[in-house]
Amino acid sequence: MTRTGAPATRHVASVARALAVLDALAEGGELGTNDIARRTEINASTVSRLLATLVDSGLVEHVQTTGRYRLGLRLVQLGNAVVERLDLRDLARNELEALVAATDETATLSAPGEGVAITIDFVAGPSSVQGVAQIGRPSVAHATATGKVMLAFGSGSAPAGKLTAYTARTITDAAALAAELERVRERGFAESLEERENDLNAIAAPIRDGRGALAAILGLQGPAFRFDPPAMSAALEPLRKCADAVSAKLGWTGS
Repeated sequence: MTRTGAPATRHVASVARALAVLDALAEGGELGTNDIARRTEINASTVSRLLATLVDSGLVEHVQTTGRYRLGLRLVQLGNAVVERLDLRDLARNELEALVAATDETATLSAPGEGVAITIDFVAGPSSVQGVAQIGRPSVAHATATGKVMLAFGSGSAPAGKLTAYTARTITDAAALAAELERVRERGFAESLEERENDLNAIAAPIRDGRGALAAILGLQGPAFRFDPPAMSAALEPLRKCADAVSAKLGWTGS
């Protein structure tokens, strides 16, 4: 047979049926053989043989106490192997560009770090006056939208004590910051109104991995005279849509 470099187009029926069983378990949780047979429209004896093979491979687990089946931990290992080879910048590039196209402001992608979030990619807005972004720039945790998302949804703790004031609008009280972070968690996004730099506003939303943990932060920033509160509100829908799209690529289902 001549090798073309492209994947074959003929499918293996037994593999397709096994994948249907996995899909049924992903949707239904713990299921019995007959439940799976009804959901997949595969006869019960075939389902039983498929389950035996999947259990032996660790992709499915047999629950002794109920006699039912559920997805196995091997799937977690396989999923983690996929995630580890993914480059967030490649995954998010289309969404960064789409966000700029929808808002005409500068979009940033940041990775949460120890006390700060670091910009790892950005797409500049088309206007001659725009928010300044650069690779490697840290986002101060308490004074930026990106930093607030990191504190609200990440695993680190909020800074205590008196906080550094970068502008007259910077939150400098730990209790006020805690209240702000609670609002961020409730709303699902953060905003910064001239809190790190005068005349610069920003909004940001979390990007989640397959477990729902914070993987990265998608931000949008612009000069305050143009990216004012009404413009920020209008940009929330495309921001959330793009953040959710990247999260979905990392395996997040929204649950």
